Amino acid sequence: MIDGKIIGELEKSALEEISKAVNFKELENARINYIGRKGKITSTLRAIGKIPEEKRPEMGQLINDVKIKVSNAYEAKNSELSSGLSDKDPYPGDPTLPGRKNWQGGLHVLHKVTKEIKEIFYGMGYSLTEGPDVELDYYNFEALNFPSDHPSRDAQDTFYINRDILMRTQTSPVQVRFMEKNTPPVRIMSPGRVYRNETPDPSHSAEFFQMEGLYVDKNVSMVDLKNDLTFFVKTYFGYEAKLRFRPHFFPFTEPSAEVDMSCFVCKGEGCSVCGKTGWIEIMGAGMVHPNVFRFVGYEQDLYTGFAFGMGIDRIAMLKYGINDIRHFLNNDLRFLEQFWRQKGWE
Repeated sequence: MIDGKIIGELEKSALEEISKAVNFKELENARINYIGRKGKITSTLRAIGKIPEEKRPEMGQLINDVKIKVSNAYEAKNSELSSGLSDKDPYPGDPTLPGRKNWQGGLHVLHKVTKEIKEIFYGMGYSLTEGPDVELDYYNFEALNFPSDHPSRDAQDTFYINRDILMRTQTSPVQVRFMEKNTPPVRIMSPGRVYRNETPDPSHSAEFFQMEGLYVDKNVSMVDLKNDLTFFVKTYFGYEAKLRFRPHFFPFTEPSAEVDMSCFVCKGEGCSVCGKTGWIEIMGAGMVHPNVFRFVGYEQDLYTGFAFGMGIDRIAMLKYGINDIRHFLNNDLRFLEQFWRQKGWE
């Protein structure tokens, strides 16, 4: 039978156990033991129905008062432990030890690399422009001279939302949108995320970053393209880096080229990184196709231009010797923190 004596003993033992707690685990155990859902004080409150009806209001009030006292004692002890101080030990720990710095994060390595690349092209007179990740088929393919039967227009290669809307596969649509609203001269770069229906592996990802550049004006030639890309490569990878252009095909440029950089590991001698060739592919480029100018309303006989595009993830992998593109999206701090502590990146 519940009576005042039993409740008083519960109060005394609860307050004593809370007072003796030296860490949060012991304090939490005391709370659960007495005022938790199945605690001793809580159980007495549920057992009121077994005592005579005329005594229930008095006993109920008594139990609630005890529960409030124990709860207040718990909160006070919790604050005391949180402050790291106690009456017995006002200065815990060794005050002669060096203090700990607060944890501080940093920009993701891909954002760092993007920032560095943008600064180089800013210095060459390029400006920044951006566009939507969710794009129209017209801007992503049709206005860029992709034929209707091109493999990349298949759902096996591209994330289609419906027949006319998709996740952009390149940042080239940004260039088309810009040219529609601006007349030459045009000198822009367009970084951002792109999406392709790829099975992730060390060198492929369904989501990655790309940086594309465009220069349109009168009398722009391949010489200007080579000059700008050579300046970028030598500035970013080192003055000893060399560049070569190999014929290639892209629907939106003609002529087109794959751009290779001399291997920064073996200096062109041939190693496992470059596949014994001495060269590493870093981007695609070429002169803007006349059909693209037709879509945006530029005079094809008056203006020429070049475009280029590079994968930011690939540039970062080459720059820092990263062997798996999936590291960029795994959010593993052991991987990411090493770039925050590099000189100039704090």
